[in-house]
Amino acid sequence: MAGARHGAGASLKFTGLLGGSFNPAHGGHRRISLFAHHALGLVEVWWLVSPGNVLKPAKGMAPLAARLASAQARARNAPIRATAIERELGTRFTIDTLRAIRRRYPKRRFIWLMGADNLAQLHRWKDWRLIAREMPIAVIARPGYDGAALASPAMAWLRRWRQRPGQLVSGAVRGVPALTILRFDPDSRSASAIRAADPDWADRIGTVGLRDGVTHRAVKRGKS
Repeated sequence: MAGARHGAGASLKFTGLLGGSFNPAHGGHRRISLFAHHALGLVEVWWLVSPGNVLKPAKGMAPLAARLASAQARARNAPIRATAIERELGTRFTIDTLRAIRRRYPKRRFIWLMGADNLAQLHRWKDWRLIAREMPIAVIARPGYDGAALASPAMAWLRRWRQRPGQLVSGAVRGVPALTILRFDPDSRSASAIRAADPDWADRIGTVGLRDGVTHRAVKRGKS
């Protein structure tokens, strides 16, 4: 498993942000988050459990509370916090969410974490160049997507700011854009395969007393 060593920038308490539907959260999410945590010297990783993904169909999407509960269960005993803060912020697009989080937590430094599958389609996201200018980006390898990611329009634009793995944190201090590609043993687990094998998973997950991992507000079942 290869990755960046903890650099001087690690003392600046960078927090990794990993967005997604988490429908449901699974061991692959946890594994890549712990890898990024170690490779980049992050203080912790926040899982941004999205109320809805504009690039994914609403059909088959479990209630937000169930997805958040599954994420919190997977994050247990790890430097990971699962949050549905987008619901509270009222944001729908990633660029708006990142800006709102930076305004709310001005003393924190953030790094956006994404899988190679998301880099492959990043050019379809709203204001994707502004996302790269908002905070540094770390891309994590994902089976079957590396070729498409490296050949994508977004990568063609971002390539000039690509850092060596050990440079990312120090480069992010100087300014953005800053991009690094993290390579490690890929994890083939997927939420779609889990849903196919167990379509009723959300009906069995407990959400009584559920609270957001970052804001600590109550999240009720059925609320999106």
